[in-house]
Amino acid sequence: MRVFTGLEDGPKPAAIAISGNRIIAVAPLDEIESFIGEKTLVHHYGDQLIIPGFHDFHVHAMMGGLSLESLNLFEARSERQAVEMVQQYAETQEEAEWIIGFMWDSSYWVDKKFPSRYSLDHAISDRPVVLFHAEGHYTWVNTKALKMANIDSQTPNPPNGIIEKDENGEPTGILIEEATSLITKYAYDFSKQKKRELFKSFLSEAAKFGVTSVNNLYGTETLSKLDDFEIFQEFEEEGELTVRMHLFPALDGDIEGAVNLRKKYQSDKLCVSGLKQFIDGVITSRTAYMLEPYADKPETYGMPAHSDVEIKQWVAEADQQGFSIRFHAIGDAAVRLALDSYEVARNINGKRDSRHSIEHIEVIHPDDIARFGELEVIASMQPNHFALSERGTYTERIGLEREKYVFAIRSLKNAGAKLTFGTDFPIDSLNPLVQIYRAITRIDSSGKDVWNPNERISLADALKAYTYGPAFGIFREHELGTIEEGKLADLVVLDRNLFDISTKEIIQTSVQLTISDGKIVFSNYTDLVKMN
Repeated sequence: MRVFTGLEDGPKPAAIAISGNRIIAVAPLDEIESFIGEKTLVHHYGDQLIIPGFHDFHVHAMMGGLSLESLNLFEARSERQAVEMVQQYAETQEEAEWIIGFMWDSSYWVDKKFPSRYSLDHAISDRPVVLFHAEGHYTWVNTKALKMANIDSQTPNPPNGIIEKDENGEPTGILIEEATSLITKYAYDFSKQKKRELFKSFLSEAAKFGVTSVNNLYGTETLSKLDDFEIFQEFEEEGELTVRMHLFPALDGDIEGAVNLRKKYQSDKLCVSGLKQFIDGVITSRTAYMLEPYADKPETYGMPAHSDVEIKQWVAEADQQGFSIRFHAIGDAAVRLALDSYEVARNINGKRDSRHSIEHIEVIHPDDIARFGELEVIASMQPNHFALSERGTYTERIGLEREKYVFAIRSLKNAGAKLTFGTDFPIDSLNPLVQIYRAITRIDSSGKDVWNPNERISLADALKAYTYGPAFGIFREHELGTIEEGKLADLVVLDRNLFDISTKEIIQTSVQLTISDGKIVFSNYTDLVKMN
């Protein structure tokens, strides 16, 4: 059996003994046989690979559960095709009050233009429709949805949001950033039982992909109707919580509320591990905050979500209370502001082991790369995201000079940043192997061209960024993230040894067995037997 413990840069022959929820031995097979008792389950995995359980450092569990039962529009290659897909889907959802979809991306369409509510109206006018863009930062809705939310030509833009309007001042059906919350507060008005079903779907998906720990991050007001920590706690009390949930509610100045949440949720399986906030949006909608103007629209630098004064004050207060902070920062100006806020907090409160992180880091100024190591800031990235966006559109937005610093994964690692990987599910599939494949190949949206090949990292480093790195990020490296005696038994068996196959085969690899907290939560095996 081949075991990637995470302590070396490759796998080694070994066997693992588990008792209860702990690993009690990692040793050659002949040394493990003494642990086999009358009720011991024994299985031999041959040339398959055993690794630590995957730890997704960035998910939105409830929205992910919703996406699993909703329409996926990523394959649409025109507004017309997307509308046809919506119409066909709606015909199968006769009882649904809302038609909900995900993953449309007009950058892959011939005209590359945003769609309108009128095309949706021709297909569905009697029920509200809300469709999330692939990056999750803007939505496409029909007229019925706008009317239900009382959005018309006179409705002002909400803070950090845009209701796109045409030349006559009428809403087009595109809602950007916080404007989406005007709709989702109605669309997400689910019963408690429905929320339980959504969370159960998420747990099943996680187990299927070998994900044994997640960091569930605040996702703006568009998710406020979905996230329900009490439901997570109910699953834990019922023994049905099959992943370790590390919660990151909003960093919003309410320190007393955050402290109370941390006191309430602090178990081994469910705990508040820090706070999270947005600094900017995304490149494709030009809401990512940039140091220099957008190449294709020089009148804008993007849209910071909060003032730098407010952000720095919030961070200093939260840091003083011992919280780890996570900032969504995609543009180079947003990344710099996040780093500045952590540096200000250190100067005010003194240096400590804070393990603050920055999420995404899609574009970074080269002067800021070294600051990650200097300030001990974690780089939380989702490598497959640069292949989700159509590269031509992305590059048009930022220009060729800044393109050199897109997803600078290896540069950040070399500068001393601790790497952590995740998916931002449901922005991407929960499958960790897709992220690992992209990190080591850097193949772009064309499926053949390599984007900044100097930023590729090794397979071992990519696996560690999905196992040990996240464990370190939430102060649990002493019990998670590697396969060692005494650690919690969160393990995954893959159907092949990643170190013996071509990179193309990595995305074809599947999980055969997932063990979470010493229990089998997913298995493709039928021949697990008891051995005397």
